[in-house]
Amino acid sequence: MFANFFGSFRKELGIDLGTANTLVYVKGRGIVINEPSVVAVNTRTEQILAVGHEAKEMLGKTPPHIITTRPLTYGIISDFEVAEKMLRYFIDKVYEENGLNFLSRPRVIIGAPVDITEVERRAVADAIMNAGAREVWIVEEPMAAAIGSRMPVREPIGNLIIEMGGGTCEIAVISLSGITTRKSIKIAGDELNRNIMNYARDVFGLLLGERQAEEIKIKIGSAVELPEHIEFPMRGRDMITGLPKEIMINDAQVREAIIKSLRTIVENIKSIVELTAPELVADIHERGILLSGGGALLRGMDQLIHRALEIPVRIADDPLTAVVRGTGILLDENDLLKEVAVFPELSAR
Repeated sequence: MFANFFGSFRKELGIDLGTANTLVYVKGRGIVINEPSVVAVNTRTEQILAVGHEAKEMLGKTPPHIITTRPLTYGIISDFEVAEKMLRYFIDKVYEENGLNFLSRPRVIIGAPVDITEVERRAVADAIMNAGAREVWIVEEPMAAAIGSRMPVREPIGNLIIEMGGGTCEIAVISLSGITTRKSIKIAGDELNRNIMNYARDVFGLLLGERQAEEIKIKIGSAVELPEHIEFPMRGRDMITGLPKEIMINDAQVREAIIKSLRTIVENIKSIVELTAPELVADIHERGILLSGGGALLRGMDQLIHRALEIPVRIADDPLTAVVRGTGILLDENDLLKEVAVFPELSAR
């Protein structure tokens, strides 16, 4: 009786705990949180000052005793304590917005990189439990993204999905509710930002901040030549004078900065196809490749892959939310969850 009573107060959550952004899906409400995975900490008091959008606004602008940090590196928790506090903040925010209380310890389904170790899975599960969950299930991100994009993952059909996030690019071939071939590479959105920062330093003698590099990537970044050249002002500090400086940069220069990383991604996709069973490759050639994650929004990324592999490439609907939508679907499909969850014994009963 008490279990049924408490259950009526509970919410079930799906979480995409990404290097760049954290998204939270609440059963019955949809996506309620989409914020940067950034935390601002006062090193004098060890207090969390801000999380998400507010913390990201502080990047590069804080006094020495305040640091802005990302508690995840390449999709893996690198600062357990800060990650736990960030998750607790987001879960508490869900409680407040839904009028819930301490009885509402949620069941949580969370996405994780394909090459995460058992120790790292345990760290993710412990962080979620300590943040207020009663039960944790871990699903590999490409599988969650495929489910969120309504791919027929249960069928004996080869499905190739590329989940391009902030920290990692996850490449996976899925069939019969399992991943048959996989690869995770540490070249994704954050690496492209670093490419642009290095290019600005080496070519123009200009020191850029991470936020400025990301804005340039979003505004004029492209994987293939564009029909018309576009430009954008690049603002930073001149390495010689130390003074502020603005230089106009165009899409061709940004493409030059990031093309090596993009080609590495394409070569890794090729290697996965080469390792895949011929029957599954035939399915992939017929059905095409699906792109999800923020990297899918880079202009011409689908064209670059298509030209290299001669396989149709399509972009998922709302690629930024594919993983968290997949966890949301799994909240309603327990049978499928049990099939696709990795090490489900990590769930707390």
